Amino acid sequence: MSAKGFYLAQDGHAVNILPPVSVTGGVNGAIFDARNHAHVSIFISLGAATTDLSKITVNACTTLAGGSPVAIPFDLFACEVANTDVFGPRLPQPSTGYTPAAVADIMYVIELDAAVLPQGATFIQLALAGGSAALASAVAILSGARYAEDQSLSVLL
Repeated sequence: MSAKGFYLAQDGHAVNILPPVSVTGGVNGAIFDARNHAHVSIFISLGAATTDLSKITVNACTTLAGGSPVAIPFDLFACEVANTDVFGPRLPQPSTGYTPAAVADIMYVIELDAAVLPQGATFIQLALAGGSAALASAVAILSGARYAEDQSLSVLL
């Protein structure tokens, strides 16, 4: 990254893995391929109060169809005060995941390096368990492209 900043559309790759949706009963984000990137940041935005959203987990899979999913540990940064933009410190999470705060209008960032993915499992999926009348959205931002181009190729194929 240069001193001028990070041009997401050219220096990274954004994937709308969970368009704004009700997470009643739980929901899984779109599975994407991280094999050609060194790092993944997943931005999660929660709208309505999340009293029943029981877990945020990340699965590594062997196929785009979700083959052999394995929950993996990840680093999480939490912004659990409504309507603010200040994240707390890095919170390493076990593979069992994180229980979000029961507060409306909060957000999280999950950070993980591709190097920590299990052998042969280059596909990633965000999973939100539980949920009742909670609204959520998530965007994955991939960086450190192995084959950088002005327009990166899809990771949803």
